[in-house]
Amino acid sequence: MRARSIGLVLILLMLGLGIGFAARPYVERVFQRDVVVRATRYQCSMHPQIVSDRPGQCPICGMQLTAVDEATAAAPAAARTPLFYRNPMRADVTSPVPAKDEMGMDYIPVYAEDLAAEPSSVPGHAAFILSSERQQLIGVRHAIVERRSLSRDIRAVGMVAYDPGLYQAINDYRQALLARGRLDHEALDEARDGSDAIARAAALRLRQLGLSEAQVRDAGRGGGNPDALLLPGASAWIYAQVYEYEIDAVRAGQSVSVSVPSQPGVVYQGRVAGIDPILDSATRTARVRVEVTTPAGGMRPQSFVTALIHVPTSEVLAVPSDAVLDTGEHQYVFTVDGSAFTPRAVQLGREAGGWTEVLQGLDAGAQVVTAANFLIDSESRFRAALAAFRAEPDAAPPSRTERQ
Repeated sequence: MRARSIGLVLILLMLGLGIGFAARPYVERVFQRDVVVRATRYQCSMHPQIVSDRPGQCPICGMQLTAVDEATAAAPAAARTPLFYRNPMRADVTSPVPAKDEMGMDYIPVYAEDLAAEPSSVPGHAAFILSSERQQLIGVRHAIVERRSLSRDIRAVGMVAYDPGLYQAINDYRQALLARGRLDHEALDEARDGSDAIARAAALRLRQLGLSEAQVRDAGRGGGNPDALLLPGASAWIYAQVYEYEIDAVRAGQSVSVSVPSQPGVVYQGRVAGIDPILDSATRTARVRVEVTTPAGGMRPQSFVTALIHVPTSEVLAVPSDAVLDTGEHQYVFTVDGSAFTPRAVQLGREAGGWTEVLQGLDAGAQVVTAANFLIDSESRFRAALAAFRAEPDAAPPSRTERQ
C-alpha cells in the first residue's frame, strides 16, 4: 500500500514538472512584458541616446533626465532614420552625419515628420511644434495679449519763452481788427477790402507762429496776456521741442509738468496751448507752446526747462513690445499654444511703457513669445525652407553645412 502511494506521488510530481516546462515560455513572455512595461529608465529629451537607470543630468547638455518606460527609451534609436542633423542652437547649420557644435553639444537629428510645416501669414515663415524640453533649453517665455491703458509721458527739453515776434504779431492782429471795426458803413469798398486783407494776413501770421484757430479768435477778443511772452509774471510760456515721431500724440489741453534746473525740487503745472504746424528741418522737432502758472514768479526768460507732457489713452489691445519682430517690411509675433508656435502678422499702433498697441492680427488672451524670439524665428524660417525643400526632392537643403 505504501509503495502505491509513493508511486502516485512520483507520477504527480513528474506531471507537474512536465506542465511547468510546457508553460515556461508563456510565463517568461508574460513576466518579461510586465518588466518592460514597469521598468523605468531616464532619458535626455535633447539627446535620446543618453539613457540611464537612475535620475541624473545629461552629460552632454546638463539637462535633467526625464523618466520614461524602457520600451519608450529604446524606441527612438530603432524606429526612425534621420534625414540629416542640425545645430541645436542654429537651425540653418546642418550636417549629413552626426556632429558636435563648438560647445560640444550633439547635433539634433531631423526626421521626415519634422519637415511638416503649416503655412502662415508671414512670408518665409512656418508654424511648427517645439517640445517643452527644448523650450526650456532655449529660454522661451510667454505673455498674454491684453487690454490695458498705454498712458505715457513725453519728455522734452525747452526754455522759458522770450518771443518779441509773437508778442508783436498778437498786437498787430488786435490793431487790425480794431481798425476794421472803426470803419463805418459809408467807408469805401476798397478800404473795407484792404482792412479785411490786413486782418486775414495778421491771423495767418499767428497761425504760422503756432497758435490754433481758437487761440487766434481768443487773442482777437483780448484774451490772454501777451506780456508774459516778454517778462513772465504770474504766468509764463514754455517752448518745448518734441520730436517728429512723438508729436502726433500731443494735443492741446494735455497737462504738462515743468521743472527748472535752477530751482531744484520745484515743479510747475501747465497745459499745452498750441503746437507749431511747421517742423524744424535741422532738429526734426516741432515747438509745443505750454502755458504754466507761476504764482511766485521766479522764471527767467530763455531759462532751460524740462517738460513732461502727460499723454492719456483709453484701454487698447496691447502686446509686450519684446514680442514684436520688425523686419522693416513686416511686423509679426509668435503665438504659442502648448507646443505649437505660429507666426502672426500684426498691425501696430503706439508704444508706451514696454507695451505696443495692436490694431489688427491678435485677439485678447492669446499667448505670445517674449523671450528667445530670434531662435524661434530662426526655427520658423528653417521649417519653411525645409518644407520648400521637401516639395523639391532633387534640390539640396537650403542651409549651411559646417565643416566636419
